[in-house]
Amino acid sequence: MNGLMMDYQLTLPTLLRRAESYNGDKEIVTRLPDKRFHRTTYAESCRRARALAVGLQNLGLKRGDRVATLCWNHYQHHEAYLGIPCGGFVLHTLNLRLHPNDLAYIATHAGDKAVIVDRSLMPLLEQFLDRTPIEHVLVVEDSYEELLASASADDWRDPELDENEAAAMCYTSGTTGMPKGVLYSHRSTMLHTLGVAAGNPMGLGVSESDSILPVVPMFHANAWGYPYLATMIGAKLVYPGQHLDPESLLDAFVQEKVTWTAGVPTIWLGILGLLDANPGKWDLAHMKGMLVGGSAAPRSMIAGFKERHGLDVVHGWGMTETSPVASTSQLPGELADVEADTQFDYIAMQGRPLPLVELRNRDVEGNILPWDGESMGELEVRGPWVAAGYYDTPEQAERWTEDGWFKTGDVVSMHPRGFIMIKDRSKDVIKSGGEWISSVELENALMAHPAIAEAAVIAIPDAKWDERPLAAVVLREGQAATAEDLRAFLEPNFAKWWLPDRYEFVAEIPKTSVGKFRKTELREMFATQPSGTGAPAPVASK
Repeated sequence: MNGLMMDYQLTLPTLLRRAESYNGDKEIVTRLPDKRFHRTTYAESCRRARALAVGLQNLGLKRGDRVATLCWNHYQHHEAYLGIPCGGFVLHTLNLRLHPNDLAYIATHAGDKAVIVDRSLMPLLEQFLDRTPIEHVLVVEDSYEELLASASADDWRDPELDENEAAAMCYTSGTTGMPKGVLYSHRSTMLHTLGVAAGNPMGLGVSESDSILPVVPMFHANAWGYPYLATMIGAKLVYPGQHLDPESLLDAFVQEKVTWTAGVPTIWLGILGLLDANPGKWDLAHMKGMLVGGSAAPRSMIAGFKERHGLDVVHGWGMTETSPVASTSQLPGELADVEADTQFDYIAMQGRPLPLVELRNRDVEGNILPWDGESMGELEVRGPWVAAGYYDTPEQAERWTEDGWFKTGDVVSMHPRGFIMIKDRSKDVIKSGGEWISSVELENALMAHPAIAEAAVIAIPDAKWDERPLAAVVLREGQAATAEDLRAFLEPNFAKWWLPDRYEFVAEIPKTSVGKFRKTELREMFATQPSGTGAPAPVASK
């Protein structure tokens, strides 16, 4: 017997109509290139999104055509987030920090027909445009506005999309092989939005009364879904534009009374350093939480924000392939009153899955591992907003198991309470003498040293043990430390064979386009100088 429920399609036009009907007067604020703040409303943003959809139709684009964006976080990009999929097209966010050759490949592989681009990014677009199928270039500050002026929002009609039609696509960063396209459906996007809302971390909730500033770029994994979340619940949105330095962000947090923000750990490390150096300069009493993901957040950073500034860090985990939010570090009720150190231990984990997301941990033989906090295997995931394959890349089918789970490439242990404990990426885990060493655990421990600003740990070849750990560290300004100091700092908490054989003091650690440590570059820098003996090697001079 079937139920008697409406066959209601989960498509993004429902978000557009809801925002117009119930939250039209709520603000969307953007920091412009000259640092002034531009203000608009959801009602105006939705009107312009409908005009964009009509304008793209007038250009001759057809249902399912890909429309790229090459933009910073601002209100026009928000209009594209709504207008492109609500017109029946596919939003394709291009990562402006990638090399032009990668962008040429991605735009061509996706089959982009048009691009919306910031004027400041035109020099980048011109480096690869002639190698793509892009026919229409809409510059945000001029031709984009002309397109909207020529189209009437009143002419927009809901295209009555099937919920399984594509809404957006985003390409992985391509750290291993060519970038791969993840193609999100309207259904998966709507369910991800509901899942993030239902899985609001720390029990605080995100509501219509909040002010959300996504630091995470809109060109990276749907800005973690926060543009759609804010649109659905009617929260005030604050877009930072291209001003992502710690001081500009803190100024925006204060002026716009931001309650929730989201970004990668490197952003928050910079903000923590500035807050520590300028106690009392910024009043952040209104801030409820900072959502941190993209890579493991150091426990010392989480504790530093709470103990020194009264600010909560909410840890999460996800990937481009998971839309991307799959888990958050929401504390179980029984831990609400435990001592702070225990809470920090849990928050530093990658949390428990959002509703409808399922996880399992398997070893190389395919055995499901217990939740004992120790057994290390590869995390696998499935759910309604998890990719089932890559766009037009059948050779990557091995990333999915025979029974349909996605193999994340993350090496994890599962805590008995069900918290994910990421130990490494499978390509970064250090295999020494047949045993695994977690570079992430060593990095987080090193970044708790008062003299260390950043630390990345990589494997280097070793004649006796196959691989041994090397730590590349950046000292805080005005601070000093030696290899012996760092080794002594780690010794109480790690087995002797886990301790790095070498410590390299560097001016900066190379990072990917989304702020993660670029360990491939570090390995190229240092792996040609193996220790060869398994014994500590000389420390490079500062």
